[in-house]
Amino acid sequence: MSELNKIALKILSNGKGILAADESTGTMTKRLESVNVPSSPENRLLFRKTLFSSESMKNCIGGVILYDETIKQTTNSKQTIPELISFSDGLPGIKVDTGAKVLAGSPEEKITEGLDGLRERLKEYYKLGARFTKWRGVYNISNDYPSKLSIYANAHALARYSAIVQECKMVPIVEPEVLMDGNHSAEVCLNKTSAVLEKCFEELILHNIDLSGIILKPNMILAGANSDKKISGEEVAKLTLKCLKQNVPSDVPGIAFLSGGQTEIEATENLNLINKNNDTNFIMTYSYGRALQKSALKFWSKDTKDIKGTQTIFNHRANMCTLAAQGKWSIDLESK
Repeated sequence: MSELNKIALKILSNGKGILAADESTGTMTKRLESVNVPSSPENRLLFRKTLFSSESMKNCIGGVILYDETIKQTTNSKQTIPELISFSDGLPGIKVDTGAKVLAGSPEEKITEGLDGLRERLKEYYKLGARFTKWRGVYNISNDYPSKLSIYANAHALARYSAIVQECKMVPIVEPEVLMDGNHSAEVCLNKTSAVLEKCFEELILHNIDLSGIILKPNMILAGANSDKKISGEEVAKLTLKCLKQNVPSDVPGIAFLSGGQTEIEATENLNLINKNNDTNFIMTYSYGRALQKSALKFWSKDTKDIKGTQTIFNHRANMCTLAAQGKWSIDLESK
């Protein structure tokens, strides 16, 4: 077992998942302003510290993806954010891409940037305590998209990123997100996601990536947000498993789904059904941002000093997701 594989398994095993707290300052500002909380470094730190010191961090959260600002922050008790996460036996991670920009040659699509200077940044992040990283590629769905250019360019960038990350002794999260915006059917989502994953792994293998030392963060197979052809949770699970079995090499230790526009309950229920029907050797868990934090943020915004109350809301959501990662969740548990 390689060191990278050990890190990946520590993050994903025993029903644990990943808290995606890597919102950029701009995104976090939008989130806070949407609940009428001023976005200052202090408020951003306070909300994250409230979550990172919750009881559920010990049993539910194997890793936390941070943003550049957050990994460098220190709490009022002189503890760094990576130390706070490590205290609960979680691993700190870091978002290392610099965002999705217009793809030259196909202006309706995006290419993720951030390879320049990545090696040097990774060395600094490693010293700060990071042991895994995240890079997100995004793909539109329509009749014409994602184009071959978008599929190839983003796969190449994800592979180059992964190679540099593994060289720096960290586990890369590979996140090719096929967006759910649009009115496409689940069948179309399946075909397009399959094409994206197939090319991603072709490039990862070409770049000599240790596949046992990565975590895949894909979308589930869903009908588009504006589609009138919505499918049941059972169908979501069936199509998602079909897609992963056909396109993900068995060396990959685990898959941590993004919530991608689903509600907290939808993301939990669909993960639970995937695990109930999981006939693969992949660990299937979660890497959720909004689907873990939304209710907690709403509660916290009413009284930012009510740490315990906010943590109670977050603990419940994290516990529900961890039960779903083991196929043990039910809707009845939501009201208990």
